[in-house]
Amino acid sequence: MWLPWRVAMERALYGENGFYLRERPSGHFRTSVVASPVFAEALLRELLAVDDALGRPPAVDLVDIGAGDGALAAGIAAAAPPHLRARLRVTAVDLAPRPARLPEEIAWAATPPESIHGLVIANEWLDNVPVDVAEQTPHGPRLVTVDPSTGEERLGEAPEAADLAWLERWWPMRAAGGRAEIGRPRDEAWASVIVRLARGRAIAVDYAHRLDGRPPYGTLTGYRDGATVAPVPDGSCDITAHVALDACAAAGERTGAVTTALTTQREALRALGVTGARPPADHARTDPRGYLHALARASQEGELIDPHGLGGFGWLVQTRPR
Repeated sequence: MWLPWRVAMERALYGENGFYLRERPSGHFRTSVVASPVFAEALLRELLAVDDALGRPPAVDLVDIGAGDGALAAGIAAAAPPHLRARLRVTAVDLAPRPARLPEEIAWAATPPESIHGLVIANEWLDNVPVDVAEQTPHGPRLVTVDPSTGEERLGEAPEAADLAWLERWWPMRAAGGRAEIGRPRDEAWASVIVRLARGRAIAVDYAHRLDGRPPYGTLTGYRDGATVAPVPDGSCDITAHVALDACAAAGERTGAVTTALTTQREALRALGVTGARPPADHARTDPRGYLHALARASQEGELIDPHGLGGFGWLVQTRPR
């Protein structure tokens, strides 16, 4: 049975007994949330800034899309100061069942709230929104189809007109054999978040690339048990592909976003006070325990902002309205 990649990916990740309906991301790959509580602390500072910008309303939302085990939402909520915690409405959004240990005050939902006043975080969500794969041929782009049981591929029909237009605008393939992931479903997914954002800020954090640096052969891959594996869409592994965040940004603007910033996690976290700076060496003599604690924190911060690792992730930040 040969399927377009978008259909195969949807079934493998979210179909009956799909990978993400029975597995938690933390069991298969390292995320910023797993790497350090510093990540949640930095996003709490972002939430506090949004709260201030909104004038500290009677209720402020924190929405975590693609929440996994809910650790990010729970970490931010637990660290929130009393003046915010009393007004905070936290929603973790995921298709998987609610984690047993998630605090009761955190709502668990399959879709985001219809009207959001506050901060939306989509950390490594868009890369798991299923997409089709196209390959350039002498006769134009053709969809790549896959056998879900083996991962074997062959070429199918031409993409539909809307996808051809997306490719021409956002990922033009000029040489035969070139491949691209058609990101239009991700644009639509992100736009569906922005349209729900009545007031506040939305942040997407993900593996990403831009128009001037698209990978010539795409980025489709699999993950299982902490290692990259062949992307066989049989439900046995995560199937992922990097995100054209600039295309998502344009979709957000068409939906009503009034400000847009595209940056890296390194730059975004440094602006939030995450520097990776080591403590002064003389503190080892005056406060050995404090020095070791500060040294461990510096190591965690360094991992979060490493430009060749987590720090290289793309950050898309949009607001609506001013």
